[in-house]
This record gives sequence, C-alpha cells and structure tokens, in this order.
Amino acid sequence: MLQIFKITSHPTVDFAAEELKKYLRMMMPENGDIDIKYDPHTTCGFRIGIMTDLDLDTSEAQDLELDDILHIDTDTKGGIIAGSNPRSVLLAVYRYLYENGCRWLFPGIDGELIPVADIHAVKYHKMADCRYRGQCNEGAEFQQNMIDVIDFQPKIGMNVFMMEFDNPKVYYNSYYSSFYNRANRTPEPIDDATIKQWKRMCEVEIAKRGLQFHDMGHGWTAEPFGISSIKGWEKDDKVSLPASVRNMLAEVKGERGLFGGVALSTQFCMSNPEARSIVANYVTNYAKMHKNADYLHVWLADASHNHCECAECRKKTPSDWYVVLLNEIDALLSAAGLATRIVFICYTDTTWAAVTEKLNNKNRFSFMLAAITRTYTKPVPEILPQCSLEPFALNESPFPKTVEEYIHHAKEWKRVGDCPSLVYEYHFWLHQYREPGTMFFSKLLHDDVKGYCANGFNGMIEDGSQRSYFPNGFNYFVYASTLFDTSADYEELKKDYFSSAYGDKWQTVEEYLQAITDAFDPNYILSAKGHYYSPENAEKLKKVREITAKYLPFFEENRIMPRRAQTVAMRLLILHTEFCNSFADVMILKAEGKDPEARAEFSKFCADFGKYEREIATYFDQHMCFSSYDQVVIKPRQFYES
Repeated sequence: MLQIFKITSHPTVDFAAEELKKYLRMMMPENGDIDIKYDPHTTCGFRIGIMTDLDLDTSEAQDLELDDILHIDTDTKGGIIAGSNPRSVLLAVYRYLYENGCRWLFPGIDGELIPVADIHAVKYHKMADCRYRGQCNEGAEFQQNMIDVIDFQPKIGMNVFMMEFDNPKVYYNSYYSSFYNRANRTPEPIDDATIKQWKRMCEVEIAKRGLQFHDMGHGWTAEPFGISSIKGWEKDDKVSLPASVRNMLAEVKGERGLFGGVALSTQFCMSNPEARSIVANYVTNYAKMHKNADYLHVWLADASHNHCECAECRKKTPSDWYVVLLNEIDALLSAAGLATRIVFICYTDTTWAAVTEKLNNKNRFSFMLAAITRTYTKPVPEILPQCSLEPFALNESPFPKTVEEYIHHAKEWKRVGDCPSLVYEYHFWLHQYREPGTMFFSKLLHDDVKGYCANGFNGMIEDGSQRSYFPNGFNYFVYASTLFDTSADYEELKKDYFSSAYGDKWQTVEEYLQAITDAFDPNYILSAKGHYYSPENAEKLKKVREITAKYLPFFEENRIMPRRAQTVAMRLLILHTEFCNSFADVMILKAEGKDPEARAEFSKFCADFGKYEREIATYFDQHMCFSSYDQVVIKPRQFYES
C-alpha cells in the first residue's frame, strides 16, 4: 500500500499531500487507501516537502520564496516530490501527476482527464523560467467559476492570482446583470457585502495553494478621498464633492472634479503634499489590514490624458510625481515595519519614464509594463529593434502603437530604479475573441512570452476573462507552459493538448481551427482599428459556413468520447461551429459596408447564442466576448485611441 509522508509542516504542503492522495486514488481506484503522515525523518514512501528540509540544492534560485524549483525523484513505490517553497511543493505534485498522464484541460471537474493506470518512475528537476505566471480577474465573474479557476492555476504550473479592486463588484455585476443576454437571462443584482465576502473566499483559496496574491490596482486616486469607485467605469452624476476634496483632484482644462463623471478615471493633484499624504497613508493602512497580500499594485487612475495641469504639477511629469508618491508610501510602510511589496505600472501617461526622480528603495518595488495600445498581429521580438520615442507632452502625447516602443520605454524606466520587472498583458481581454480559430493567437502567445522573457521581463499577469476556454483551453495551456519553460516547443504543446482533448484524431480538429483562423483572417479583425469595410475579407468570411459544414459531421460523430473531459471538449467544438457561423454573418455585413444590417445581425447573434450561456459558462464569457464584438460592430474604436 502506498504511503505519503510530509517532511515539512505547512498548510500548503498539507494540501499538496491531500491532492497527491486524491489523484493517486483516482488513477488506481482498486489499490486501497493511502495513508498521510507527518514524519520528517522517514526514508520510505512518497516524501513531500520543501527542498531545504530534504537537504536538496536550491542555489539556482535568487529568492526561495518567489522562485519555483520543482524536484521529483520517484519510483513505483514512492520517492521525493519537493519544491523550493510550499507553493512549489504543490506545483511539483501536479507535475508528477502530469508526468504520469494526468491532464487538466479546463477548470472544474469536467476538465480533468485522469488516466486509470499504475504510476511509473519520474525524474524531473526544473526551476520555472519566469517568476510571475498568472492572471488578474476581469470580465464577467461568477463565484463558483472563480473558485474553480484558482484551483486550476497551479495544476498547469501557474503561481500568481491577482484580484483587482478592494471590491470587484464591477466584474461580478458584468455576469449577474446579463447585459448581453437579456433575451435568455433575468438580471440578478448582487449586493456589495456579498462581493466582499466572495473576494475574501477567493483570498483563502489562493492562500491554501500558496499562490502569490497580488491585490488592488486602480482605485487609489479616488477611495482615499472618500470617493467610491465601486461602480467601475460607469458615469455617476450624483456624486457630490466637498470643496476640500474637489481641490485635491486633478485640474484638467481649468476644472477640478471627476473626470468624465467617473471616479475610477480621476487623477488627483500629485503636487499637493496634503493630497499625497492622504493617498500614502491610505495605502499604508490598507497594507496593515491586508497582510495576506504579497504584492499591492499601486496604480493611478484608469484613464488617459487627464493628469493635473496646475502650475505646480507642471513642474514635473506625471511619472516623476508618481515616483515621489511611491517613495512616500515606501517610507510609511518601512516605518510601520511592513514588508509589503509594491508594484508600479508603466501605463497610459506613465508609459514615459520619470525624468528627475528615482526610487529610494528598489527592494520594495516591482516594475510592470502594460502595453495596452500595442497591436496583436505581430509577436514581441526576442531581439529588440531600435526605434525613436516620442517626447512626452502633458495630456497630449499619442500612445505607442507597437510593443517595441513600449519595451524601449520600459528600459528608460530602469534609470529610475532597476527593480524586478514583469508584464501586464491583455491577450485574454478583448483581443482573444477577435481570432475565433485560436491557432494564430496561440502561436502569438507562445512567441510573446518568449519575446518578453528575452527582453528581461520575469513573467506576466494576464488581464482578461477567467473563462477563456472556448472552443478549448489550448491558448491558456500554451501561455502557462511557455511561462514555466520558455524552451517549450509550440508544436509539441499542440500535440500534447489536442491529443489529450480529442484523442487520436486530434489533427482533424487542428485542421478545422486553422481553416477558421484563415477565413476570419486575424490581420483583418485584429488590426482594422474600426475600419472594417473590406469586400476581399467578405469573400473569405463567406467560406466559414462551408468549413463548419465540412467538419460538423465529424464532431457530431464523436460527440460521445471515451472520457468525460473529451466529451466536453467535443461538445464545445459543436457549439463553436454555430458560433463561427453567426459571427461570420455579422462580419460579412460589416465588411460589405452594411453597418445597420450588421448591428441587427449582431443583436440576433447575442440572443441566439445566449441560450447556451449557462451551459458553457465555465468556458465562455458571453459578456466579455460580445463586449469585444460590440466595439467592432456598434462603436468601433481603439482603446485609449488618441
């Protein structure tokens, strides 16, 4: 009978032991129970724990808390499964199970593909190539899915989960309001207190797995002044601002107040020492109350070209005032004895590096690049070409259009403080939905991770939907696998995922998705920037129904697969053919210049496909998807278009 011995006493190691037991029992259902005991001195059975407790070399890591080393040396009766920290032990357990044939195709029970087979020996040692591998909540959230996604993260080698906002009601409300599916669902209001409870539940699940918890982001420019930003980007004309508060907000075009009526979009007057003190103390008090946050993201307002234009603020760039604020926050955190790490962001107007100010304590900070206005038709280059950068002009500078420009700006920021750096990306935000075949986008993800890593960034957090698994989870599998091992071969990843999800005829599915990618032409939808009139692309799009008609019989014939996870994967493909037909019908009209007809067809698309929303809610984010298409069909624009 197999036995599991915990060498290290830690809650995450306890959880790792339970996970190992669960999946071993699933793999070998007739082999009896598996005992779990704590014994740091045993030399038999499975021995799981932190590498230093097992006298294993960890010298390759710069920081044992942050760097994940996985070490596995087992035979058929047990052996060592270890990691450089408690989280890494859990990751090592999942890697051991992966090497024994386990696959997690999607979040949730229906995404688990666990073989019925005896275990075999595994020898594996690897430190993750990227320190930060994760996602940030976005899109339309519902709570069971959030718990499933947090559970899913370490199973595919991820180690970071970020939750934006003190109260992320705006994201939950996107699901429960059913804005893009009123034909099939009735709105279900969710109160503020419930959302806060749900966030705390998520934090506990994150901690159970030892994941790095990154907290907050936007909101610091409003909440410290008593202005609620819980409504997100919704305009609120009912907010009444006392004169004392209004005078601390940014002056734009001669006026101080809420920018566009939106609290979350409003900057404050950063040259005002009293205003900075209010913000710095608010951040410090938040850190005191939320010591479970490994990283606090201190970002400015979520808007652009709206920094304060008063005479004092004009004496420094917004980025310089930002660094002044960060140094003041650091001083307060140090005085309070708090080791909370702070992430600052190169985003919109702070894309341009500070000129005169420098970070006083670079050990406190991590730098984050958010290339939100980049295009997604070309990958991040591993060898960065030279380019000239536009000089900064307050509230006037056009934002970069290429990722190369953004990376050059990031290199300029190194003069301010050469601290650890990572990327905040948007593949799984609006852009993924504009490539329904996924084959172009999956390769782009693979190349982007490698490109960012080659340019000195130590990982990535994706802003996007937690439900980015339609028609499958290949995009996310590529993302996670390449972050962990940047030498991972794209074609091998494809074979691994597709053969697991679709069996020995997986190449037929690959052919279908490639044909869909070609028909929709990513270079058309991803780079059109609101200008979609294109008779040439209309002809390409008319081939979509031919493609789906060709492959649908195969999907129908194989709708019941040998394993449940494969059946779910095939069912999603069947629905995907209907989805592609409808989206193509919309885009054909758009490409032919028939905008009113395209808008009518779009509304029909929302309603017709919406009947599947609850059925595939774990995998498909109807709100995020149709919000993306809304910007194409109804109100074409480029985000932060300048």
